[in-house]
Amino acid sequence: MEWFEALGLLIGSILVLMAIGMPVALAFLAANIIGAWLFMGGARGVTLMLNNGFGSLTNFALVPIPLFLLMGEIFFHTGLGARMFNAIDKLLGRLSGRLSYVTVLGGTAFSTLSGSSMGSTALLGSLMVPEMTARGYKKKMSIGPILGTGGLAIIIPPSALAVLLATLARVDVGALLIAGIIPGLILACFYIATIYIQTKLDPDAAPAYDVETYSLGQKLGLLFKDILPMLSVMVLIVFGMVGGLITPSEAAAFGALGVLLLAVVFRCLTWVALKRSIIGALRVSLMAYLIVFGSATFSQLLAFSGASSGLVRWATSFDLAPIAMLLVMFGVLLLLGMFMEQISMMLLTVPIFFPLALTLGFDPVWFALIILLALEISFTTPPFGLLLFVMKGVAPKDTTMREIYAAAFPYIGCSMLLVFLLILFPQLALWLPSL
Repeated sequence: MEWFEALGLLIGSILVLMAIGMPVALAFLAANIIGAWLFMGGARGVTLMLNNGFGSLTNFALVPIPLFLLMGEIFFHTGLGARMFNAIDKLLGRLSGRLSYVTVLGGTAFSTLSGSSMGSTALLGSLMVPEMTARGYKKKMSIGPILGTGGLAIIIPPSALAVLLATLARVDVGALLIAGIIPGLILACFYIATIYIQTKLDPDAAPAYDVETYSLGQKLGLLFKDILPMLSVMVLIVFGMVGGLITPSEAAAFGALGVLLLAVVFRCLTWVALKRSIIGALRVSLMAYLIVFGSATFSQLLAFSGASSGLVRWATSFDLAPIAMLLVMFGVLLLLGMFMEQISMMLLTVPIFFPLALTLGFDPVWFALIILLALEISFTTPPFGLLLFVMKGVAPKDTTMREIYAAAFPYIGCSMLLVFLLILFPQLALWLPSL
């Protein structure tokens, strides 16, 4: 069988199974069993494939995923996240468009910990949009920042999705987490500048309203009581990784323990909150581990059937510059994002894109960061980006898809600008890991 026939069979069977409603992880497992039977010698090949898949689950780099997820679940279910949201809101006072800033700052912190862009969008949309609508905010000021926070959450550590991508692509987990710090801060500045420019160009987009005033002492109290303790957990684990004091797995453990201790100190840790946190983290972790199992076996099948090597030879046979090939892969991810969620996209593209990227001479950490940004941008790309429809489901009933598209464009532009800067100046991503 030619390499393109093997590739078409493997990917085609996955897409068909997904189209008839089979869960993504099970669709990949079924397609892998079919491929192992055909390309690896029947029942013996299937047994070998399953053994290799279970071996991939013993990778120590997977440890941070359930711990980061548990950290986020505790942060949400105990109410620590709500305390931080309310404190940021009070500190910003009468700042024009302050609820939009609150959404970016508080939403990024929650999204980073939760590891789920769709879940974060649904939560923030149902929590913040009605409040901003009641205050007279235009849709672009209420919906746009929520759609934008996912771009920050996916690259600023701790990011469970970054850990999963690094594991699938066999990239250094710590290096990828640290690489997202400077680009993440740049993107946050872009978002804040976007809100500031929008409020200056259209003051009616975020009308001012009377708010309770707080003294300097009260503001310092809010800062030290409700914001810095939450942020300190993230800051300490990031600096621990940057300084080489702790590994990503240890950082995730310290992060989960830190949030748990904060919940005890603030007396908001209940058995119900703990139970919900564990169940939520367990549910997403099991899905992630099934994805890793499917990806490992899928990569082996692509290599065993000759599909991956044939695809790399075919792609590099074109007289295209490496950057042009990068843009092609970026475009493929934008297209897939209209129909698939991020983990499914990674499962489908990582075994193909990363061998090609290494052939083209791309730094794997830098390329992985570009892929993360492409995954998030694709989620908000009109007309079929999945987050756009999640937002439609939780936004006020009079919200149109046209308004959601218009709100998303400035934040898509910010992320695109960051990708452009990373292509021009790769050291923005590689400087910190090189230390």
